[in-house]
Amino acid sequence: MTMNFDDVQVGGQLMVGTGAPPAVGQGSGGNYPRINGSMYAEGPVLFGDQSTFGNPRRNAGATLMLAPLTNGDKHCNHPQKSIGASGKLPMVLKAKGNTIIDGDLYVTGSVDCLSVGRLEARHSVADGLPKKFDIPHPSEKGMRLAHACIEGAEVGVYHRGRLRNEKEIFLPSYWKDLVHVDSLTVQLQPIGAHQDIIVKRWDDEKVYLQAKGGMPIDCFYHVYAERKDINPLTVEYKGETWEDYPDPTATDPKYAGQNTITR
Repeated sequence: MTMNFDDVQVGGQLMVGTGAPPAVGQGSGGNYPRINGSMYAEGPVLFGDQSTFGNPRRNAGATLMLAPLTNGDKHCNHPQKSIGASGKLPMVLKAKGNTIIDGDLYVTGSVDCLSVGRLEARHSVADGLPKKFDIPHPSEKGMRLAHACIEGAEVGVYHRGRLRNEKEIFLPSYWKDLVHVDSLTVQLQPIGAHQDIIVKRWDDEKVYLQAKGGMPIDCFYHVYAERKDINPLTVEYKGETWEDYPDPTATDPKYAGQNTITR
């Protein structure tokens, strides 16, 4: 039998289907107080567009199905989302079990997750692999190009270039706050002729060069230095996995010290 109503107001409980769920105060011989304003539906339950879920076999897509809004009432504004959740922290939404997202995920806050299963397996492999880029080949169609980073026992940065008819290599202005000045090393490659170039001295702004007999300098240069805004790299440590690294944030005062070049 079907009954049609324009409006229905339920002051107590709305129960659809069979069952006596304790979550809304039903069952167990009246041991649970009934919660007015609560609702129970045996399911499946569909909200929104009737054609979004199901198939000709009449199989439900889920226990609770939320589809795009189809209300044609002139006073109804159609929202841009099918579900909205708002509540007080620390928990607004909790899902138990596997979750599949068929589309993009946008997060405006922080994300915290346990690194287990396939994610952890990828992390474990990545920790031992070279750090590289892999891109379409810039010259050969149907080919790709892969390069890997040089690795060493320090957290280093470099500055390179060419010097012509000058005797001073100007360092980046921020290096004075970024690197240990006494960790600087310099490599020079003369161009065109032997020039017997030496490094006379350096400070946090420049590297001062000198050529034999005062001849003009023309050379390539590489300047390397170790960062001082974080602790030096702990190269060898006891442990079974990367999680055993003793200074994961690189800020523990216990591991602060001089740079690896001069200590």
